[in-house]
Amino acid sequence: MTKNILVSGASIAGPALAYWLREHGYTVTVVERAPAPRPGGYKIDVRGRAMEVLERMGLVDEVRRHHTDMRGGAFVDRRGRTVVEMDADTVGFREPTDVEILRGDLARILLTATEGVEYVYGDSITALTEDERGVAVTFERSLPRRFDLVIGADGLHSAVRGLAFGPEERFLRSLGHHIAIFSVPNLLELDRWETIQAEKGRTLNVYSTRQDTEAKAAFMFASPDVEYGRRDTARQQQILAEVFAPHGWIAPQLLDAMPAAPDFFFDDLSVVEMESWSTGRVALVGDAAYGPSPASGQGTSLALVGAYVLAGELAAAGGDHKSAFAAYEQRMRHFVTLNQKQSSNIKRMVAGSRFTLWLNSTMMRLMPYLPGTSKIMDKVRAEIRDVSNAIDLPDYQNRPESRTEAVRNPF
Repeated sequence: MTKNILVSGASIAGPALAYWLREHGYTVTVVERAPAPRPGGYKIDVRGRAMEVLERMGLVDEVRRHHTDMRGGAFVDRRGRTVVEMDADTVGFREPTDVEILRGDLARILLTATEGVEYVYGDSITALTEDERGVAVTFERSLPRRFDLVIGADGLHSAVRGLAFGPEERFLRSLGHHIAIFSVPNLLELDRWETIQAEKGRTLNVYSTRQDTEAKAAFMFASPDVEYGRRDTARQQQILAEVFAPHGWIAPQLLDAMPAAPDFFFDDLSVVEMESWSTGRVALVGDAAYGPSPASGQGTSLALVGAYVLAGELAAAGGDHKSAFAAYEQRMRHFVTLNQKQSSNIKRMVAGSRFTLWLNSTMMRLMPYLPGTSKIMDKVRAEIRDVSNAIDLPDYQNRPESRTEAVRNPF
């Protein structure tokens, strides 16, 4: 009988999975490379069935209380002059039931809902040895331990996926773009507002959320031939500075603030594509298994739904991991495929040619005056709504009572 499970990763998918595994009676340990929970982070969307998962966890009210409270956004030209303004839901193509929240806030809420789960910070898995009785796990710092199952919820560059399935190059499909996000001084004095400026091959978005004294700068750019080390921050910042040095608006001031940013993030925009999300007693969930890239806006929702389904199928199978993993894949595969296709949004986010840039800019300028514009926006919103709800969620157990009052700040 499967009872003792190790989960790698304590961001979104990991704690969500730990929550449901604990609800189904499993003993769960979560190992996380970071030395402590990471607050803040960039803003993310939770949509469709993922909101239903949060509701079944009794956390939806708490999540809504921590929404970003964004008022709207503006697209500006090279000189920073406003081209068009939109309300926040229109900018994010969100439904009234969707929520935008800081990644760190959602992670904290999930973490505090997993009371009784063992968390091991500042450590990582270095080896997995499977036999008929379970998996022997070797850690970078802790003593070796045995578990019945190991689940990788450790993101795009999953260590568990590398150990159990092979090099990540086999599973990552690059979109030919990179993204960088970091905290910057609020030079534009933004108040729950985002400002977006696009040029050929690159887009810059600066925003400030609820109760944030600083701002975040998000850089996206076409980058088919960029070479750098994943942990070589100096080289990453050099690349970003070279790409955005000719950029208009306030790019130079933001780049000047980059070296001092405590939360600099830089990565390739890639989609994770795998024929199977499990092998033996090891399985993957969230970005580690089927990351759709930030361009899709669906990564968090996939992680929450995937965690719910994986834990539920393990419980429904009575701990028979082989049948549970197969059922998990069967139930999730179509949902994942539809949501991964949203990564094509990168074509709307970063103009690939001067003509596309001109066309986008012209459409933005004319948007307030063109009949039928709202129908175009509604069509895009409807597509996102449909893929966000394209899965039926079984009720694997009676839903827990609301845990809102139990949510506490662990920092």
